Amino acid sequence: MSSAVVTALCFGGFLLLFAAVVFFAAIKVVREYQRLVVFRLGKCVGQRGPGLVLLIPFIENATWVDLREQFLEVPHQTTITKDNATISVDFLIYSKVVNPVDSVVQVGNFAGASQGIATTTLRAVIGDIMLDDVLAQREHINTVLRTKLDEVTERWGNKVTAVEIREILPPREVLEAMTRQMSAERTRRAVVTEAEGKKEATVTVAEGDKQSAILRAEGEKQSRILAAEGFGEALSTIFNAAKGIDSKTMSLQYLEALKVLGAGASTKFIFPMEFTNLLKPFIGYAAELSEGDEKKK
Repeated sequence: MSSAVVTALCFGGFLLLFAAVVFFAAIKVVREYQRLVVFRLGKCVGQRGPGLVLLIPFIENATWVDLREQFLEVPHQTTITKDNATISVDFLIYSKVVNPVDSVVQVGNFAGASQGIATTTLRAVIGDIMLDDVLAQREHINTVLRTKLDEVTERWGNKVTAVEIREILPPREVLEAMTRQMSAERTRRAVVTEAEGKKEATVTVAEGDKQSAILRAEGEKQSRILAAEGFGEALSTIFNAAKGIDSKTMSLQYLEALKVLGAGASTKFIFPMEFTNLLKPFIGYAAELSEGDEKKK
């Protein structure tokens, strides 16, 4: 085989290899979360993807764009509040590309540009808020930062989805004052809680005493009612028994009582005011006996 043939074969193999390399380099496989911004001879002709994308070799080139949500960490930034307190704030910016062409054509370094806008916006927002509000209204500051950043980054084809402040560091003197204030507040709450507990205990004891007094009064009332009912039943029994006693029996009982009274050591004479009335039953009884004897005769 002549040298010319060998040279031709080598040249042909080189051309085939070069064509294969160029062909495979022109074929791009774009994933679902990616896009290609294609430039043809330096002019942007739009975006392509996802899927298989074929570029014209040496005429078209492409820039890869990731559509997934990204986050940017902004380091501690020193800002001054409305009441001239110096604080240090760091936060995170979450964003995603919504227009791949603008994200490539309109801004050269989105991360750096976003960080610069974020720091200046942060200083402007914090400068209009008092220190106590900065510490208490973190969500409000996040919303304001997100809104202002989104207004700027919209022209860059990016959407700011969230801004989250991670840490706010006041000066050491402010932290010490806040610690003392928090300690005093906790002491006040403890005193209030103790006082409320004593108050509730006193009210509970008073309620218990009240219920106890009511129950005692109810018991005494029931006892008096039962005693009165028993006394009434006793009187009723005595009255029923007394109805069967005649005047003679009562007179005998009365004389017996006088006999007991006269049984003492001293000499005493007892004449009831109704002595004649007392003797009437006996006189009548004696008269009846005399009449009976005369009739028998």
